[in-house]
Amino acid sequence: MARPPRARERVLDAFETLLIDEGERAATLEATAKAADVSKGGLLYHFASKDELADGLIERATILADDDLERMSTASDGPVSYFLRTSIMEGSPLDRALIAVSRLAQSGVVEAGDALRRIRRSWSTALRPHVRDDTALDLVMLVSDGLYYNNALDAAGDGSGALAAPVPEGEALNRLIALVLDAVE
Repeated sequence: MARPPRARERVLDAFETLLIDEGERAATLEATAKAADVSKGGLLYHFASKDELADGLIERATILADDDLERMSTASDGPVSYFLRTSIMEGSPLDRALIAVSRLAQSGVVEAGDALRRIRRSWSTALRPHVRDDTALDLVMLVSDGLYYNNALDAAGDGSGALAAPVPEGEALNRLIALVLDAVE
């Protein structure tokens, strides 16, 4: 697949950043063009409307999630371990795209919510053969959600997240993953 033009990517980057930092209402076409350092005409060349801009961001998130699924399927420590370990995302392109698409979904963009559900289903589908049943799959998905959420709460990095201990990393994360694997395999 050919690489999209740089200006198009800059516009998507700017839109994504505005959504994350300021919310959907602030992510206007004018603000996006200014943040991308392109003219409004330049933005409209790539995205004729805010809906098309949202579609471009949803497409980006979907492509990044598909790439992540490929890495999950070949992970040396297995898909479940990979999935849990990467649930603690810190500003990765996939993390940023998912947050931005979530902002769109929260503001009522139906396609964004649909895309997030499709991505979640694709993760579930990829994990299902590696767990014993649907309850085990639910456990993996919910632990992943908890790791992601707790990491978001601990954005200051001071261990003040929702868990009694800081966001697990290193050996603590390895022990958590081992516990989950014992429960689901």
